[in-house]
Amino acid sequence: MTEKEKMLRGDPYDPTDKELTALRVTAHRLFQEYNNTLETEEEKRAELLEGLLPNHGINCYLQGPVQLDYGVFTTVGDHFYANFNFTVLDSCPVVIGDNVFFGPNCSLVTALHSFNPAERCVRQRADGSFYDIEFAKPITIGSDCWFGTNVVVCGGVTIGEGCVIGAGSVVTRDIPPHTLAAGNPCRVIRKLEGPEAP
Repeated sequence: MTEKEKMLRGDPYDPTDKELTALRVTAHRLFQEYNNTLETEEEKRAELLEGLLPNHGINCYLQGPVQLDYGVFTTVGDHFYANFNFTVLDSCPVVIGDNVFFGPNCSLVTALHSFNPAERCVRQRADGSFYDIEFAKPITIGSDCWFGTNVVVCGGVTIGEGCVIGAGSVVTRDIPPHTLAAGNPCRVIRKLEGPEAP
């Protein structure tokens, strides 16, 4: 099994693997180029987006700047919007439904490290190079969700459709569909029913 296969399964893996490193380098180059474009450079942005986030639906808009670890392991539905400073560490699959909006400074972080310091410490190979062992858990976000500014979603979390996640929240556990949730750690505040204004 390759390191990429281990990573995507959520098994411990070596992030310094050549295949994974090449994928990250490509994504990092693409998002740097994207971040250096103007909003009016629509054709250039669209071209870069195809390489950076190839699994996206129609009407996908990233304000920029953005940062994605791989990009190719993130799937985004139709009518997606992310405001300034959208960050995705997609060491495991990130799946986002349709009509999902992110406020500024939101992060989706699948990457995890062991609570045991002996397991997460940097190691050295016989050739003198250094590496560590990491793992990740997927993130799934249903359609019709809205995320306020400065929300962090941690690995292993599923957020149901129709949710509103309040500003400054750190989402560490699943959020059921059609709920308003907020806080650190993020907790359900109440059920959302029918069309509502904030």
